[in-house]
Amino acid sequence: MGASPLLRARIAGVCYFISIVLGIYAEAVVRGHLIVSGDAAATARNIMASESLYRLGFAADLIGIAAYIVVTLLLYDLLKPVNARLSLLAAFFGLCGNAIVAASTLGHIAPMLLLGGGRYLATFSPAQLQAMAYLSLRLHGQGYLIALVFFGFYCAIVGYLIFRSTFFPRTLGVLMTLAGVCWLITTFGNFIAPAFADAVSTFTSLGTLAGEGSLMLWLLVMGVNAKKWNEAASAATG
Repeated sequence: MGASPLLRARIAGVCYFISIVLGIYAEAVVRGHLIVSGDAAATARNIMASESLYRLGFAADLIGIAAYIVVTLLLYDLLKPVNARLSLLAAFFGLCGNAIVAASTLGHIAPMLLLGGGRYLATFSPAQLQAMAYLSLRLHGQGYLIALVFFGFYCAIVGYLIFRSTFFPRTLGVLMTLAGVCWLITTFGNFIAPAFADAVSTFTSLGTLAGEGSLMLWLLVMGVNAKKWNEAASAATG
C-alpha cells in the first residue's frame, strides 16, 4: 500500500489478469470439459479418468480467488480518494463474494472424496456416490451464482467511483457499472426466471467481459494518472 499509485494499479491489473485467466481455465477447460450435463455416471467417469486435470482446476480456483482479493484491496485503496465510505462498501461486497466462492470450491473437491473409494463409503452404491458427486457440482454452481450477486454490486459501485474519479477514464466507469448490472441480471435471472437468463446470456456475458476486461487491460497497460490521483488524495485528506 506504500507503493506509488501507478505501481498499485499495475499490480492490480496483473492480479486481475491472473484471476480472470484462472477462472476461465477452471470453469471452461476443467469443469466444462469433464461435466456432462444431466449424466452423473459419465461425469464421474470423466473426473476419475482426468484426476490431475480436475485437481488443477481446484488449485486454479483458489489462486484466482487469492488474486481477486488483492485486486479488491488495491482498488479500494486507489478509489478511496473519490469516496472513502463507498470504496469501503465496494470492498466489503468484493470480499463477501470471494468468501462465498471460496466456500463453494468445496463442491468442486467433494467428488474426489465421494468417488475416491474410501471404506467409510461402502454402504453407498456406485450410482448413489455418482449422484452425490454430481449434486455437489450443481451446488458449486449455485454457490458461484450467489457470489455473483455480491460481485454485481461490487462492480456497479466500483464503476460509479471510477466515473466520479479524475484519474480514470469515465468510459471505464460506465463499462464497469454495466458489468455489475449484467452480473445481477444473470444471477437473479437464474434464480427467478431461468429461461429469461438463458435468452439474454450472450448479451450479459458480453457486458461483463467488456466491463471487467476493459478495467483489467487499463490497469495492466495504462495504470492510473498518478498526478491526478495524488491531487485527489491530497484533497481528500484535506
